[in-house]
Order: sequence, then C-alpha cells, then structure tokens
Amino acid sequence: MRNPPHRNGNPVLVESVSKTEGKDEYKERRLNSKRLWKILEAKGGLLAICEHLEADLDWIPRNIFTGFINSSWLQPPTLLLTGIPGLEAVQIWISVPLCIMYLIALLGNCTILFVIKSTSSLHEPQYIFLSMLAGTDMGLSLSTLPTVLKVFLLNHREIEFHSCLTQMFFIHTFSSMESAILLAMAFDRFVAICNPLLYTVVLTPPRIIGMGIAAVVRGVVLIVPLPVLLQRLSFCKDVILSHCYCYHPDVMKLACGPVTVNTIYGLSIVLCSFGVDAMFIVISYILILKTVLGIASEDGQLKALNTCASHIFTVCIFYVPLTVLALIHRFGTFTSPLLHVTMANLFLFLTPVLNPLVYSLKTKQIRSAVHKVFKGRRNFLK
Repeated sequence: MRNPPHRNGNPVLVESVSKTEGKDEYKERRLNSKRLWKILEAKGGLLAICEHLEADLDWIPRNIFTGFINSSWLQPPTLLLTGIPGLEAVQIWISVPLCIMYLIALLGNCTILFVIKSTSSLHEPQYIFLSMLAGTDMGLSLSTLPTVLKVFLLNHREIEFHSCLTQMFFIHTFSSMESAILLAMAFDRFVAICNPLLYTVVLTPPRIIGMGIAAVVRGVVLIVPLPVLLQRLSFCKDVILSHCYCYHPDVMKLACGPVTVNTIYGLSIVLCSFGVDAMFIVISYILILKTVLGIASEDGQLKALNTCASHIFTVCIFYVPLTVLALIHRFGTFTSPLLHVTMANLFLFLTPVLNPLVYSLKTKQIRSAVHKVFKGRRNFLK
C-alpha cells in the first residue's frame, strides 16, 4: 500500500483508519467525525463526504470506509432547526408575537391552576380535569420554548442531537397526555349529562387521580421507545429539520438506514393512542347528543350543550392540526415547506394559548372565580 496522499502538506483523515486506538486516537476520530459533519452541513448529503474523500479512496481499504459510513460516527453531533422559510430576515420581528403567545399560554394556564386550587367550589371533577389540561399545556409550552425563541430571537439554529431527542420525548409525551385528558373530560361530560345521578358516585377523587396517573404512565411508556429506536440509526441524508423544534417524523426522515420499525411503531402510537382517544370522544358525544335530543325543553337542550362547548372547541383545535401535521409528514412529500411550518406552529400554540382564554370566557364559574381572586388580591394590596 502506498503512502496516503497529502493536501497542502497535511495528511487527510489518516487517523480515522488507525487500527490501534488510544485516547489520543479516539479524540482524533471524534474530531474527524465533526469535520465530516461540517462538510455535510455545508453541502448537504453523503455524496459531499465522498467528494471530499475521492482522492483517498484508492488507498483506504473499501471495507474500512464502508464500516466508517455505517458506524455510529454518522450520528450527527448537532442538528439544524428551521424557522419560517423565506422570512429569515424578519425572524426577530416574528419573535415578538411568539413571545406574547408564550406569555399568554404560561400566565393563562398558571391562572387556571391557581384559581382552581384556591377556590373550594371548583374542586369538582370537571375543573380538576381542566387543571390537568392546563398543567399539560404548560409542559408542552415549556418543552418547546428554548428552541423556538433561540431560532426566532437569536437566530441560533443548532441543537445537540441528544438534546433534540430529549425535547422530542417531552413534546410527544405531553401530547399523548393531553389526548388522554381530553378523553377523560369527554367521559366527565357523558356521565354528567347522561347519568347525572351517578356523577359523584362514578367520578370519585381516587378515580380522578387514577385517570390522571394513567394518562402520565401511558404517555411515558408509549413514547420512551421513540428516541431509543432513533439512536440505533445512522444519519447521513441531511442535518436540517423542518421545524423550530424536534418532531419524531421530522428527525426520522434524516436517517439513512432502514426505518421500517420506527415508522410502524410511530404509526401504531398515532392509531392506538390519539386514534382510539378521538374515537371514544366521538362516541361519547354521539351518546350525549342522543340524550340531549331526548330532553323536552329547548332551554334544557341548550343548557346541556353549552356545558360541552368549551371542550368541543378544545378537541377541535388539538386534533385538527395534529392530524394534518401527521398526514403532511406521512404523505405530503411535495407540499410547501411553509405549510409544514404553519401546521407545526398551529399544533404548538393553538391549544396552550386558547384553552385558558376559552374556559375563562365561556365558563361562568371560572370567570367568576378569576374575578373574585384578583379583586381580593387588589383589595389586599390597598
């Protein structure tokens, strides 16, 4: 074997094929891996690496090069998030309404939690489920807050690979929890309207707590395999994500290995958790509607339906963007990048921002409690 070629008097990637690897060689291999990913980020694709090594392939053994390509070194050290394509120059101005929406989401849901906790008349199943929903919305907002503001406010797009997987885990876990809580709220409305005499018997505090714990456990158990399955893959297609946060189908598309297991499991989660929850919510409202139509008084019908209005609105603003976003990632190969970003941001902001506003304005008990709490605080300050 002839000596390795030199460029500008420096050997090219000689250390990456060393057979004996001490600490210095290990550090050098990691440095070479990061250099390769810098080339990959700049040119976009595995072919860029091949171009870089084109002059060296005649002396590097083919099996070593193949092993290097298939090894975990092609797990990128960082990924690049994306803001709004074509509007990079004005992203700092877009960050202003985003900050306002985050502020509304966090303050609004904190207010809901505080009011329900401090008002004894709201310690009922309906409002306990609402407090669970507010807590889940806060968790979802806090999961995405760091990366969204970094991209739009600071134009800092890089995210470390394992940090991306961690964020992805929390986003999907809180989404699964929210779906389960919306199902529990639908069951609450079903019992309240269809079997009002059994309401306090069926929805006891231990059962409500058990339903909340079940939502958390289901979310964690179902989502834990997602980052684990992604870690076994090699990534060589690109390092640029479609959104300003890490979303499982988006990260999975960057992998160059077989992703059949990831795809099947991701689809199973969508069908077995979100799909089943949505189906039972629809069934609950069909039974509720049947019961309401059996009420003789028109005023009674309107009053019964009015208690469900806020929940129906919340279900729609949660499931519609989620469904469209899932369909775009599964089948929308040729859709506009702007559509990807729009649906991703709707999924991210609609529910946490609008839920506290809708329940505060639509639910008389919440509105009155908020007014009393803040009026009492104002009088105390005087």
